[in-house]
Amino acid sequence: MKLDTMMEAIEVLARERGVGVDTILDAFANALVAAYKRSPGAAEEARVTIDPESGEVTVYAQELDEDGNVTDEWEDTPEGEAFGRIAAQSFKQVMQFKLREAKREIVYEMYEGREGDLVTGIVQQVDYRSVILDLGDAEAILPGSERIPFERLERGNRVKALILEVRNEPKGAQIVVSRSHPDLVRRLLELEVPELSDGTVEIVNIAREPGHRSKIAVISHDPNVDPKGACVGARGSRVRQVVNELRGEKVDVVQWRDDIAQFIAEALGPAKVKEVRIDEEEKTAEVIVSEHQLSLAIGKEGQNARLAARLSGYKVDIRSDVEPAVEEEGTPAKGDGPVENDAAGSEETPAGSDALAEGDASGTEETAAEATDDEDAVDVPAGAGVPATDESE
Repeated sequence: MKLDTMMEAIEVLARERGVGVDTILDAFANALVAAYKRSPGAAEEARVTIDPESGEVTVYAQELDEDGNVTDEWEDTPEGEAFGRIAAQSFKQVMQFKLREAKREIVYEMYEGREGDLVTGIVQQVDYRSVILDLGDAEAILPGSERIPFERLERGNRVKALILEVRNEPKGAQIVVSRSHPDLVRRLLELEVPELSDGTVEIVNIAREPGHRSKIAVISHDPNVDPKGACVGARGSRVRQVVNELRGEKVDVVQWRDDIAQFIAEALGPAKVKEVRIDEEEKTAEVIVSEHQLSLAIGKEGQNARLAARLSGYKVDIRSDVEPAVEEEGTPAKGDGPVENDAAGSEETPAGSDALAEGDASGTEETAAEATDDEDAVDVPAGAGVPATDESE
């Protein structure tokens, strides 16, 4: 039996679907075996060979013993159009399964080992549990826990996300992505800043509360390159692209300093710090600010201080330089309460922020009047810290 037309169709299908001809021939052989078994007088067992050059099909009937070993085999290729029609129907069914299986394998091989890469997808489906993104050659799932809080994603939106995990599951490769992971900010900034790509500037650490604010510590390996200026760009052009992709999340770029006291002072920007006292043994920093800068340094619900603590890896205790003359027993002084690196400040429970980013394109800062509105929020909640030497959060 010779099927030249079918072989041409197989070659076209292989090119269109991006699968090997051998994969399709294997599926075709299985379809022919199924078709043979439905033919009148067919043996219970059979095998089919297909010549990839000529398309010649040969069916071999088989007899098996109790252990499944072949005891006899003879050629029994059916003749007539009936067998061809049955074979074509079986081929379609088998091919659908084989093509899905082959595509799943191709997708898995394509994305395996790409954890941490940035991908762009179009929102296909949105519900309270997850978002499905079309990556062009595959689909990715954005779980609810990896979404930016309060971010509204609608069908057709084009968004960027970070690959967290690639799973090879029975139903196919599952690509899990995130928009709340701190490394998303890293990858987005690398797209805009050539100095990061070529290694001239390095991101030392990132502290992020998704949807609200991120602080990034950067260092330059070239004395002629300002790392902060390189990341912010002219008139904030580079960091503005990151802010836009994150739907308005504020981004502060802070230059890493070997002097930890100076670094913490800059990390607490836009507040102006008067003094920082470091305890290396306890990994704590006592920060002194002017009375009118206290609320600005702490930030709304302690966010600014919490991010600075996580960025530096130190517990931060912010105090006013004005001590009350008389203090009632059992009442803490204003500003008392260190910002520690515990679970209360984790990315999964971000606090709101009214402070504008130092690296934001607008270039504006909170005013003293704005800070006064938060003067009652001086008991700083705890915030999680990550040592500055650890690149990942």
